[in-house]
Amino acid sequence: MKNIRLSGTTKRILIIAAVIVIIGAGWLWMQRGSRDGDALNLYGNVDIREVQLAFRQSGRVAQMLFDEGDHVEPGAHMATLDAQPFEEALAAADAAVAVAQADLDKLRRGLRPQEIAQAQEALNQALAVARDTERNFDRQSQLLASGAASQKTVDAARTARDQAAASQKTVDAARTARDQAAASVKAARAAHSQATEGFRKEDIAAGQARLAAAQAARAQAATALADTVLLAPGTGTIIARVREPGSMVVSQSPVYSLSLDAPVYVRAYVGEPDLGRIAPGMRVRVRSDSSDKTYQGQIGFISPRAEFTPKTVETTDLRTDLVYRLRIVVTNADAALRQGMPVTIEVEAGQATGARAKGR
Repeated sequence: MKNIRLSGTTKRILIIAAVIVIIGAGWLWMQRGSRDGDALNLYGNVDIREVQLAFRQSGRVAQMLFDEGDHVEPGAHMATLDAQPFEEALAAADAAVAVAQADLDKLRRGLRPQEIAQAQEALNQALAVARDTERNFDRQSQLLASGAASQKTVDAARTARDQAAASQKTVDAARTARDQAAASVKAARAAHSQATEGFRKEDIAAGQARLAAAQAARAQAATALADTVLLAPGTGTIIARVREPGSMVVSQSPVYSLSLDAPVYVRAYVGEPDLGRIAPGMRVRVRSDSSDKTYQGQIGFISPRAEFTPKTVETTDLRTDLVYRLRIVVTNADAALRQGMPVTIEVEAGQATGARAKGR
């Protein structure tokens, strides 16, 4: 065979190509072998956490105690409504409770001694009438049986019978009067017994129900009065003052917009290939473009559902890649970490490797 001689230029080209191939193969091997040991960088934004503060009642705004940019603490009085209509409603509810309580007390105590005595006298009177009618009936029966009754007496009895439209004889009229008197005695005795024993259990139960309804209405009036004071739900900053004193507002109409300062959450996204490298509870570092400070955080939530990469996430991956949303709680946030700010999240290499190992 003939020896093939290469020119110097050709030799140099072959040597350079071989070096490039070797370097490229080594780089790929290093990337494949060290991926699990690299820190994982994620991208996201500080969560915007706002509360639209509104009164639960309708009315006229009496005070607006804060302006835009003011810092508020939990429980701070932020605004008030004109409380006069609610105070009057509470006073009326108090009066209704007092009336219901008095009625129930009366039912529980029963009738007064004077009323019981009056029932006793009515019973005595009915007994007296009953005795008189009984004697009259006996006398008329005896006279009629012996024939001693005069025609005049008989005519008088017949006249009385006709006037009463009873169409009965004198004895029958007396018997009727006696029966009526006996019925009156029973009614009087029953009234006296009721006056002595007091009201029925059902009446007392109804009185208790009326009192409970009045108390519930009173509690509603008290709640409505308390709702005339608007309290801050948490630590935050006023970013919008919507109403001014004198304005008429309806229920649930916002008067302030409050940005909550704590806790500070970061919303980030992780690609599906890196999902096994993170886990809830892992420590992370958070950095923003506006400061050199590094914040400490902890992964608190990883969504179980995949979604497409949102347009607001700045990442080098393709926009059609599937990602999973996660929430990070920043433990040492300050005023420099503002809501909506884009941030970079770094998961330490050792933790990322450990999370993948646990996933296996």
